[in-house]
Amino acid sequence: MHTLTPVLTDNWDADRSWTIESYEARGGYGALKTALGMSQDDIITAVKDSGLRGRGGAGFPTGMKWGFIPQDNPNPKYLVVNADESEPGTCKDIPLMMASPHTLVEGVIISSYAIRANTAFIYVRGEVLHVIRRLQKAVQDAYLAGHLGKNIHGSGYDLDLVVHAGAGAYICGEETALLDSLEGRRGQPRLRPPFPAVAGLYASPTVVNNVESIASVPSIIANGAEWFSSMGTERSKGYGIFSLSGHVTRPGQYEAPLGITLRTLIDLAGGMREGHELKFWTPGGSSTPLLTAEHLDIPLDFEGVGAAGSMLGTRAIQLFDETTCVVRAVLRWTEFYKHESCGKCTPCREGTWWLVQTLSKIEHGGGTAEGIEADLDQLLDQCDNILGRAFCALGDGATSPISSSIQYFRDEFLEHASNGGCPFDHAASTLFAPVGAA
Repeated sequence: MHTLTPVLTDNWDADRSWTIESYEARGGYGALKTALGMSQDDIITAVKDSGLRGRGGAGFPTGMKWGFIPQDNPNPKYLVVNADESEPGTCKDIPLMMASPHTLVEGVIISSYAIRANTAFIYVRGEVLHVIRRLQKAVQDAYLAGHLGKNIHGSGYDLDLVVHAGAGAYICGEETALLDSLEGRRGQPRLRPPFPAVAGLYASPTVVNNVESIASVPSIIANGAEWFSSMGTERSKGYGIFSLSGHVTRPGQYEAPLGITLRTLIDLAGGMREGHELKFWTPGGSSTPLLTAEHLDIPLDFEGVGAAGSMLGTRAIQLFDETTCVVRAVLRWTEFYKHESCGKCTPCREGTWWLVQTLSKIEHGGGTAEGIEADLDQLLDQCDNILGRAFCALGDGATSPISSSIQYFRDEFLEHASNGGCPFDHAASTLFAPVGAA
């Protein structure tokens, strides 16, 4: 096993990798033909045995999720792919769909066959029009090649695949809000139970999976569950795309086994920008608790990151050096969550507004050195009143960077008061600083 394991990204360097001709030339849709010769239950068993866990953040076992679909329910079954990637720092699904949309399409067909669904949807963030067009062309080509439609390759299995453009709300990344949006309603989380596996899209049994989860299925069918589970760690199997951004020399997508360390990834990315050192980072996007340089050697799997007090999430690793004001960074993220709150529940709707007010006051040096201690206590109290009390995970995610930044950088918050404002030179910390900036 090598440091990098290009599977999903293996064909990204091919000429016109997004075309069906290029995809099939490298063995694409071979796994589909294998799957159509298997029983549906055997495919679900293979995905279970592989240890594939959801790549959208929660890490729930994918095969187990498929197994929850009640096959005795007379309603149609649906597969919905969550491609509403929109969390700050998260940028793995969009490049995957741009570079190799047929990897996802093949995964959708195999997964739909496994759960006995005859209609599937890919729900894509509406702003990424270029991705939507590329997916639509890929789906059209798959129909023309006989991979979609009626009696696929003489198997007797029918499947229609719809690419649906979302309405531009971050909350639609939450699976039940996505289902409401897909049905034409305002995207807001649903009360559970019932869970989507029992009453999801159109009150019918539904599986909702992330793009990367579904795109991983063809490789499991082609190479076997044991091959997939040979990578990663004991409880976090397989490979994943790690998205490095921020103050690193070569930002980008690095596909590696789960359990790799950030130190190794930074080395692969050419290190931090010259003359600077890592200060803090997010392991899974802006909704996960911050970690610091002391966590460089923790294994980047669900258990390792969890033991460090954070979450692996979507493996959206944002790296910040010593020129970055942690208060300013956290304020910017909190402003995002305030704006994107759907307003359905009071803790999130009101709480994120108050979090922004208090953080903004601290960032701009409001109050006294003595008073800021009270402000920090108020911030933590606000976080405590949101955490675990919001209708969905958006509220919890909004509190994570705040509570963790106070844990690791309390002195920096206090410095804002004693300094009468932010002590950092923001021009020096920007990712687009002029050449020669510190």
